[in-house]
Amino acid sequence: MKGNGKLKLLWLHGMRAYLRLALFFYYKKIECNYEKPLTPNQPTLFLGNHQNGLMDPLLMATKKGQFSYFLTRASVFQKPWISKFLKSLMMLPVYRVRDGWDSLSNNKAIFKTCSQLLYENNAIMLFPEGSHNIKRQVRTLSKGFTRIIAETLTEHPDIEINLVPVGFNYRRPDEFADHVILNFGKPLPSKNYKAPHSHASVLKLKQDVFDALTKLTTHVDGDDYYAQLQKLKDLNADFLKPEAVNQCVATQFEDCQVELKQKKNPIKVVAKMGLCISLFLPYAIWKLIIESKIKEPEFTSTFRFAVVISLVPIFMLVTAVILWFNVGVLYALLYLSLVIVLDLLAVKL
Repeated sequence: MKGNGKLKLLWLHGMRAYLRLALFFYYKKIECNYEKPLTPNQPTLFLGNHQNGLMDPLLMATKKGQFSYFLTRASVFQKPWISKFLKSLMMLPVYRVRDGWDSLSNNKAIFKTCSQLLYENNAIMLFPEGSHNIKRQVRTLSKGFTRIIAETLTEHPDIEINLVPVGFNYRRPDEFADHVILNFGKPLPSKNYKAPHSHASVLKLKQDVFDALTKLTTHVDGDDYYAQLQKLKDLNADFLKPEAVNQCVATQFEDCQVELKQKKNPIKVVAKMGLCISLFLPYAIWKLIIESKIKEPEFTSTFRFAVVISLVPIFMLVTAVILWFNVGVLYALLYLSLVIVLDLLAVKL
């Protein structure tokens, strides 16, 4: 068992290191802001808004020191090999109504597992909206996360759970080389929610988390969502500054920070073209085969990143080997160096 534990830890550290490297080359910048420093090795439930498919949990997994378990929609666990892989990354399936009413009973075992994990001072990440949506707003929260808290407090009355709201903020969530900021709010202590099974306590918990999230990320509410969003875009609003954007909307666009539109950097444009040429096969597969089949815009970045971490390194290595055996190791190294430089120029400028 000890040997298996060490192998699992080695696997997790290796995957985290690889994903961190890939995210470095994928995003222009990734930042984390903390209202209060996180305390490791305490029962912690991270509660985030959910805009950008699997990119949200991946960013969380690589930017926080302590390993976390993740509640992930059960539909992605359907294939056995995918299920085994996801579970090796500490992901647990959670079932929704759309998965079928009969499947909801499976959540009892998952919630019980979460309760035990919290009792053992683990951290769990989940998205209380219950689904993802690229809209810049916090949607109505489901009560699934309140059931985990209620069960844990019932089984272990003396436990103190840190409920940490997390706001994910993307400048352009579906684009390559985006800038993202994770805002970690002040933990909500579970002791504030006595009688966790009571209707009043559940409503208070949901409202407190909702209110916290609407301060940590952009929240454009109302029936005229798209009209308000267009006004913000016309003002070139900086969606990495949710407090300023929310203030702008709350004042009917009278108190707004107008940002100057940045001109395209010609070096960046040329570098991106060069990168596409040097990685022509993965790029062609992405543009001609994969991208057109994506039905949910929230998954655009997820599938693009999947190409980045799978097809791109394979293509680079195969190309380098071909160059090595045909024209020499120097040309192979020059090719690899060229791709790295072009990526840094295309992403970081």
